[in-house]
Amino acid sequence: MSTAHALNAHSFPLRGSHLIEASAGTGKTWTIAALYVRLVLGHGDDASAPVRALLPQDVLVMTFTRAATRELSDRIRARLLEAAQVFRTGPQTLPAGDEFLAALLASCPGEAERQQAAWRLALAAEGMDDAAIHTIDAWCQRMLREHAFDSGQLFEEELVPDEAQLLTQAAHDHWRQQVYPLRGELLDEALALWPDVTALQ
Repeated sequence: MSTAHALNAHSFPLRGSHLIEASAGTGKTWTIAALYVRLVLGHGDDASAPVRALLPQDVLVMTFTRAATRELSDRIRARLLEAAQVFRTGPQTLPAGDEFLAALLASCPGEAERQQAAWRLALAAEGMDDAAIHTIDAWCQRMLREHAFDSGQLFEEELVPDEAQLLTQAAHDHWRQQVYPLRGELLDEALALWPDVTALQ
């Protein structure tokens, strides 16, 4: 049995598998950007930190729509740049009420450590063009293309946004091959289930 509790982006474990459930308007994009900053910094204790600090090409973010991928990419880049500025210049540039960045900054007390963190964050912001932020179907298409030999697929797969025509064609092909040849009781039973090809579809 699992227990529900509020997510703390500063201490959320970045190892293992975790399920996060959130309704509309609860700050999912903000949370993803915050967790992204922590992944880039390799932030956390021995049990919760990622195995190593990551770059954008090491982190996969998947969403449902192309518009959401653009928004996520822009928001993550902006958050990385904001965090880099804070680490570079210190607490005086902290946005008012930003407890997340304040806690991150406090966990890096040394000046050299802060400058290193600022450099990593700025580097990650510059590398956001290489970030793996995709819709689910675009990610699948990319994996099929990159692993065409292993999967036995063509190098260039065409993404079909609407499968209705394929479904219609498959139903008609099945009807022609399987129902047309039937006679007698078998035909009566088939037509009792599916009076026509539209019902089968």
